[in-house]
Amino acid sequence: MTGGAAAGLALALASAVALNWGFFAQHGAAGSLPPLSPRRPLHSLRLLAGSPRWLAGFLVGLGGWALYIGALRLAPLSLVQAASAGGIAVLALLVWLPASAPRPTRSERAGVAASIGGLVLLGISLAGQPAQGATPSPSAAAAWLVGLGALGMIAGASSRVGVPAAVALGAAAGVFYATGDVATKAAVAALGVLFVPVVLAAHGLAFVSLQLAFQRGSALVTVGLSTLLTNALPIAAGTFLFHEHLPGGALGAARIAAFGLVTAGAALLAAAAAREDRSSTSHPAGATSVMSLRAERSRV
Repeated sequence: MTGGAAAGLALALASAVALNWGFFAQHGAAGSLPPLSPRRPLHSLRLLAGSPRWLAGFLVGLGGWALYIGALRLAPLSLVQAASAGGIAVLALLVWLPASAPRPTRSERAGVAASIGGLVLLGISLAGQPAQGATPSPSAAAAWLVGLGALGMIAGASSRVGVPAAVALGAAAGVFYATGDVATKAAVAALGVLFVPVVLAAHGLAFVSLQLAFQRGSALVTVGLSTLLTNALPIAAGTFLFHEHLPGGALGAARIAAFGLVTAGAALLAAAAAREDRSSTSHPAGATSVMSLRAERSRV
């Protein structure tokens, strides 16, 4: 690994800590606010900005994004995203370490363990990767971004066919953030300002989806799913769009296994959310206790 790539990795790790603390703080604040609605955007934004805790989380998250952009200038997209995906471990610590926090469910523990295992394998598989890939054509980058945007829309609409809202919105946020990250890499990889509007639109949609998700599910499910997709999809883009080639032999096998584990982790977290959603639906009288549990999980 070159010195530039090592510096990029360090920035990516710092970004992961800042972003996940920021999301965790925003989740805790949003859960205590009146219902947010995309039909009343200004009112919802005033509610969020009026919370000092939410505002602190948002500003720390902006700092994390600035660190992420710096990392992209120094290291390959897949390496940066693999390091950033380690934020799921940071998030799990924030949720589970407080003495007052409820014990994690079996699915949550398994989901986090699978995700961290996948990220370890990703790091191992990236050890022999060249310092940089290739700059794609604008048309190829645009095709990827259109496909990711469509996937985000489908994920967000999946709540209409029975997917728990926390899962649907968390997944949509992750896909939209992934779209913005791929567009950011395209912009800093000499494709220019053409992709800046895509970055802004994708991050705007991701922001709305995630804030709505915060009021419908736990931090681990909403931020966890978002984090996994935000990092797994750009890693795929790094391989296939930016030609950060899949290594051969054992390193290639490790990367394939890593993608499988990250996918399994996302599925297990989604299953935990589905059980929580069914529990609150089938026991209306217990809905308050479910929200209390979510509030407890959101406290630092």
